[in-house]
Amino acid sequence: MPGIDVTRLDEYRTVLCDEFIERYYDQLQRLLFEPDPNSHYSFNVSLLELLDASPALGHVIYTKPALLLPACDEALLMAQEQVWRRHPLSSDMSVKPFVHVRLASFPQCPELCRTQVPTSDDVGPLLSLSGTVIRTGLVKIVENRRFYSCTTCKGVFAMKADLEQYSFISRPTRCLVENSEPCRGTKFVQVATSARHTGVTDSAACTDYQELRIQEQVNKLDVGSIPKSISVILENDLVDRAKSGDDVTVVGTLIRRWRGAYENDRCDIELTLLANNLIVHNDQGSGIVVTDDLKHEFATFWEQYRPTPMTGRSAIVGSFCSSVYGLYIVKLAVLLVLIGGVEQVDRAGTRVRGEAHLLLVGDPGTGKSQFLKYGAKLISRSVLTTGIGSSSAGLTVTAVKDGGEWQLEAGALVLADRGLCCIDEFGSIREHDRTAILEAMEQQTISIAKAGIVCKLHSRCTVLAATNPKGTYDPEQSLSVNLALASPLLSRFDLVLVLLDLPNETWDHVVSSFILQTECGDQFDTIPSTGMWNLDKLQAYLQYTKATFKPLQSRESQQILSQYYQMQRQGDSRNAARTTVRLLESLIRLSQAHARLMARNVVTVQDAVTVIVLMETSMQGSMLLDNANILHSAFPDDPEDDYLNQGKAVGDGERIVLSKLGLMHLSTAPTTGGGMASNRSSQEHP
Repeated sequence: MPGIDVTRLDEYRTVLCDEFIERYYDQLQRLLFEPDPNSHYSFNVSLLELLDASPALGHVIYTKPALLLPACDEALLMAQEQVWRRHPLSSDMSVKPFVHVRLASFPQCPELCRTQVPTSDDVGPLLSLSGTVIRTGLVKIVENRRFYSCTTCKGVFAMKADLEQYSFISRPTRCLVENSEPCRGTKFVQVATSARHTGVTDSAACTDYQELRIQEQVNKLDVGSIPKSISVILENDLVDRAKSGDDVTVVGTLIRRWRGAYENDRCDIELTLLANNLIVHNDQGSGIVVTDDLKHEFATFWEQYRPTPMTGRSAIVGSFCSSVYGLYIVKLAVLLVLIGGVEQVDRAGTRVRGEAHLLLVGDPGTGKSQFLKYGAKLISRSVLTTGIGSSSAGLTVTAVKDGGEWQLEAGALVLADRGLCCIDEFGSIREHDRTAILEAMEQQTISIAKAGIVCKLHSRCTVLAATNPKGTYDPEQSLSVNLALASPLLSRFDLVLVLLDLPNETWDHVVSSFILQTECGDQFDTIPSTGMWNLDKLQAYLQYTKATFKPLQSRESQQILSQYYQMQRQGDSRNAARTTVRLLESLIRLSQAHARLMARNVVTVQDAVTVIVLMETSMQGSMLLDNANILHSAFPDDPEDDYLNQGKAVGDGERIVLSKLGLMHLSTAPTTGGGMASNRSSQEHP
């Protein structure tokens, strides 16, 4: 279609109508069979397909959307009528007058797809903006046209609302009725009904209306940049699609808005995005693409390490936060928490969360903040905050008054929905603010009753927190006393790892050598494996495991976890805040996470034992293993032997765990000399 003039809209409508019938015939049929003819419907159209069919037409839609998008809706109405006339079941169909073309599937070019708030230079052309909803306005009904009758010619015409002046409808100054001879009337009367005169129903004179406030995604900004925000106007069927905390992509056009100017008053103009389409994508991997080549590479990796799975695990764990030396147990625990378990929903609708929570407690300089920052970089949908400046409203939801109405503004836990919320200096949160996050961590919802707004918002996120003990850590006292945290809050953390900076001459020498050699640019191999993964590959692997594997408990793993839970409940020195039913749920979650890390669809004995060892390191007064300093946990030289026998480093020690649980018959250790025996539970690698 080269050389078509923009003003020739009839030709565009004809071409668009033919394209809709050819490419979206089945979608048109489903639309015609919809029961309610008075509802508003969305009709998704790929801009890439339009560009493929006619580059000139696609270019005009991009440059002149205000002119072409209404023409697209009219062409869609024409296409409906043509399909309806030809269809043998036309008696069961009805043409839908209120249908809107919603553009999607854009070419990945910086002129069209934006991650930063556009400026005044971007007014006019079509654009796509990705951001996070931080504020949602109330859904309202707004008058978009008003009908007047001319007292001279008795004709009826409509005055449209001006979105650039906050939907203001001005009074007519001249007659706009299209007659053979122009009418010179200047007096008009507003009429209540218009269907008899113009064929337009009263319902078409009003539209559903909502405003959102979206903010640039923090993880896509440079360090030191303050995220900007912009208002978005939603109309008709787009309203109420998104809520505070959602990651969205808005397709639309940028307009300038201002209110009426008064004498001696400055006229403020603001930029607003008028939405044509709103796409909500809350999953963590929305910006991560796991290609077939990467999937094949992961499958090959586990095929290589099938005889020695713990060595393969050490290679992956060693790639996590490689700038920190050692801390094998901590890195493994953080990885399992980031992967998470499988969400469970029973027939009654009761939901058991799959996301795990981890609290790092330690002396200053033990690397807690490094893990939080690396975890925030690893998870695409993440929020990093500190407890010292966070109130309950900043962590959950706050109500703000804007333009005479109350609106909800999302806090950190809502913004991190389906992602990760990192809270540094967790102990600095004020006591009355901590109770606000109890529901968010366990039920993963936030109940709101503020400014007349009563609702619930989701906070399905993993909480990774770090804090310092209150004063000097006393091993003789309970965790609640050392941390000054109440038992209800402490029990919600699946793992609580205590990092104590105790003097150790050998460890201090190794760590200082690592730091000095790193500063000089020399490589210092911290793991017994070569070929460490970079951040992008590790990020893709986490997304791959969460999307591919849904592990189920084997009978052997159930016996191990059940026996360990009962032993903890019956212990004389048990901590009441940690040995609740939540302990068993944590064991299940973490064992599923370890199975995912090992690329399995079944939770094996190996997964259950590893999780019990992790839980023992977080339990005060370990019942199965000797208490060791987690801070000094180095990567084992022989991961397979360390798993079976628990070497000098803090290791798994399957023999020790199963013997003390009285379940040695489930051991995977070889009965005679040689390699490892096969696991009794099937290990399903990709």
